[in-house]
Amino acid sequence: MSTGERFATNVSRGPDQALALELVRVTEAAAIAAGRWVGRGERGSGEAAATVAMYEHLMSAPLRGVVVIGRGGRSDSPVLCAGDAVGFGDGPVCDVAVSVGDGALSADEDVPSSVAAIAVAEHGALFAPPSSQVVERLAIGSEYADAVDITRPVAENLRAVAAAKGVRVSELVVAVTDGLRDRELADEICGAGARLQVLAGGDVMGAVAAAHPESAVDVAWGTAGAAEAVVAAAALSCMGGSLQVRLRCDGSDEVLRTRDLVRDGRVLFIATGVTTGELLRGVRYPTGRTTTESMVLCSAPDTAWTIGSEQRQR
Repeated sequence: MSTGERFATNVSRGPDQALALELVRVTEAAAIAAGRWVGRGERGSGEAAATVAMYEHLMSAPLRGVVVIGRGGRSDSPVLCAGDAVGFGDGPVCDVAVSVGDGALSADEDVPSSVAAIAVAEHGALFAPPSSQVVERLAIGSEYADAVDITRPVAENLRAVAAAKGVRVSELVVAVTDGLRDRELADEICGAGARLQVLAGGDVMGAVAAAHPESAVDVAWGTAGAAEAVVAAAALSCMGGSLQVRLRCDGSDEVLRTRDLVRDGRVLFIATGVTTGELLRGVRYPTGRTTTESMVLCSAPDTAWTIGSEQRQR
């Protein structure tokens, strides 16, 4: 285990560091289950296996949780649906949000930055969007959070970030999701002179990268699942980063920010890599062993860990 960066302190009640370390076992089990299906050409099998593994391990975790963001409706998954109770602990009820495979497991190739992730917060703290909703999201680190506004033009935002960082726009790296919806956005970013990094997958970790000190990404922009955006907001709230999302429904736009997606209070974020990305290595299978790498963030006390684990294969 190695101790990582430390972020701003926010003393409050709620889920604690001890629970965070217990939940690493949950995301590890889910990632290992998903990893066995990566690249095997059976779409959905990895996420299904990971969902079952996460549920089984989460039910034995020492928390009293209610799933706020889960695996869609009951027709999509029999477990980890919104409203499900999880854990065997007592004490105050916690909100739980899960992301299994981050929607990025492919039937054809090893899509990078796929993770199994859990966010836990005080009851009522997590915004609960419709599971199928897609949003435009803009993520950035804490130092430059005030420089951007998702409602402003792309070039204007990038000039503001560059000015705040004291660099040229051409030195900025902007991560954009790889999809038809974001091709126009990618063109605007290139037209403004910034460097483009295309995210083949990883809605959650793409946003986290924008606020992580070891990442080359300055801004993460583009469409994402609303559920994954809330899970990412939990991570960014631990790091002091900023996430803005624009909801487009019924012909109107609504902009929500980190504080709207994750209310103030103690927040935990735990993610284990399924496939390798910029911040986490995916599940690997050296001879006779299975190795994983996980990220653990806690908002109070202000703590972050990167945890490597090794299990002997049976």
